[in-house]
Amino acid sequence: MEISILLMEQIAELFLMILMGYIIVKTGLLKGDDSKVISKIVLYLVIPCVIINAFQVDYTSEKVKELLLVFAASVLLQVILLAAVWGVGKVLKLNEVEMTSIYYSNSGNLIVPLVTFILGKEWVLYGCVFMSVQLVFLWTHGKNTISREGKWDWKKIVFNINMISVFAGVVLFFTRIRLPEIVNQTLSSVGSMIGPASMIVTGMLIAEMNLKSIFENVKVYFISFLRLVVIPVISLMILKISGLVNIHSYGKKLLLIVFLAVITPSASTITQMCQVYGNDSKYALSLIHI
Repeated sequence: MEISILLMEQIAELFLMILMGYIIVKTGLLKGDDSKVISKIVLYLVIPCVIINAFQVDYTSEKVKELLLVFAASVLLQVILLAAVWGVGKVLKLNEVEMTSIYYSNSGNLIVPLVTFILGKEWVLYGCVFMSVQLVFLWTHGKNTISREGKWDWKKIVFNINMISVFAGVVLFFTRIRLPEIVNQTLSSVGSMIGPASMIVTGMLIAEMNLKSIFENVKVYFISFLRLVVIPVISLMILKISGLVNIHSYGKKLLLIVFLAVITPSASTITQMCQVYGNDSKYALSLIHI
């Protein structure tokens, strides 16, 4: 019950942020297209700060084992779910926006407050491990799908700032290098923009949308069902069958974090990527269930 209340509070906050974005467009202060600049700031500045800052924790052998368990569970889920979504997409002839909206979760905005409330702040790092794994998939499979590029440009993938930040964060953790406090504080402050900035972009796009046509689109409800019901059920079955819970004494808590991360609504990042890479950002927006 308390978890449900927390989730509702977080969603209410995000809706208020969306309203702010909606108002600044409707009042003529900005245009909906201006949100593309904010999207680029989120994708190429804010998210990297979140990742690097998350790995600035003390190194211990026990923590490494816990991180590896979360990493294994995250990769396992991402691979199996990707195959499942790809198969469903082919059978039902879903487009790029629909498939990525079903597959990618909004863990970036919701997993930190959820984990903090349920388990405590010291467990947030493990949620960030899932976020990092998902980012690798997002900037390889996700980007390639949304941009409709025929083949993968590995140079662009490897040297993408998000991929570099994941690598940098992992290296800093394993080499036990701690950044100066002022740098960490700066990364934390910039990283805290991820929720507000993403939701303001959402509100700006909504301001120029025909909402009636969205609610009349039956397919939107079907995609929502797949994202919010089918994906969580499949994820729970995978984690139970895998037996990973028995590997570590904190197995239940660690897998709970992975489960919470994967069952959050569709990623708002999909809308931002659609903006940047020329896909249907307004349709992507209609598939964000927060």
